[in-house]
Amino acid sequence: MSNNYIDKASEHFKQLLEDQLARVERMEQGEEKTNFAEIDTINIGIIGGDGIGPFIAAEAQRVLETLLSDQLSKGKISFRIIADLTIENRAEVNQAIPDDVLEKIKQCHVTLKGPTTTPKEGDPWPNIESANVAMRKELDLFANVRPVRVPKDGIDWVFFRENTEGAYALGSNGVDVTDDLALDFTVTTTQGSKRLLRLAFEYADKNNIDKLTLVSKANVIKTTDGKFLKVGYDMAKEYPDITVDDWYIDIMTAKLIDPKRRTQFRVMALPNLYGDILTDEAAEFQGGVGTAGSANIGNKYAMFEAIHGSAPRMVDEGRAQYADPSSMVRAGAMMLRHIGFPEQGKHLEMALDITGQFEKKLTMTGRDDGANGREFCDYILDTMNDADLEKKWESYQ
Repeated sequence: MSNNYIDKASEHFKQLLEDQLARVERMEQGEEKTNFAEIDTINIGIIGGDGIGPFIAAEAQRVLETLLSDQLSKGKISFRIIADLTIENRAEVNQAIPDDVLEKIKQCHVTLKGPTTTPKEGDPWPNIESANVAMRKELDLFANVRPVRVPKDGIDWVFFRENTEGAYALGSNGVDVTDDLALDFTVTTTQGSKRLLRLAFEYADKNNIDKLTLVSKANVIKTTDGKFLKVGYDMAKEYPDITVDDWYIDIMTAKLIDPKRRTQFRVMALPNLYGDILTDEAAEFQGGVGTAGSANIGNKYAMFEAIHGSAPRMVDEGRAQYADPSSMVRAGAMMLRHIGFPEQGKHLEMALDITGQFEKKLTMTGRDDGANGREFCDYILDTMNDADLEKKWESYQ
């Protein structure tokens, strides 16, 4: 009887291996990078998602349309609404991303995405894969980049999280060998690690940052985490002006809250699961996950998103209009830099810092005793229109 279980699981594992080896071959072939300066019209997809997503996505779009009004009128920028990446549509076809929705996404050069619901066991939906994980794989968005900056605490971090491998890559492809034995898989490749780490090293080098930290659990997860660590140290030899150290994920979560140690971290590169955990912790220093944006970067496509969940309870309780749009707007600022509008991106980030961390004329509470999303975005836009924006921002540093 046990041999039957093993044979069935082995066939499953064989298919996974074949798929991953094919992916390695595709990475070896490479993909040409998008040059936004050569594109006549940059198509920006706005994906509302689930729950509070459509509310905060609409506000972020309004801010971006205001900042890019000249480019919109000249046809340099086009916004496309992709409204059907919802849990209802995904459940109906039992796909993480319905085929027709994926085609719409691929017609955009970049997307700004609201949160989507990922079902878990016991939910009233099919236990389908995360839309985020699926999108990262389908568009090969291999790098998740999350900045966290809190000047008063000396925090200026940028996290580079590998996005297409690790424990999440095959998270929906585990196997129940028997009723008592379940196995999941983690994946690390030389090619996948190299392209993520190259992006991190290049960012540090171009921004005159002389410190890069690798995060792993290579003392226990010796093969896959060990490979990631080895690739990192091998690549470090090409950047003699950058000091590289490494920390284990468990102690790293503690050191982020250590006032004496945390200011020593600048650029951090880490596998998928650890990056997800650590960046959520890091966002708390900046005001919580509701204030943090995230970039998912590939060679051809890029997706920018809020890092929090869809908060269906807020919708059920009639409070969706009070959801904080800061995470989506900050993701929009990252998108502006990516597509070739660095000044607009910088000024939007300054306005977000002033309104959310420093001045705080309005506060978001998620309820009617605080500002609603539209009011807060008006506050952001008013702050951006201040002729002394940069001086005001510098006064808080």
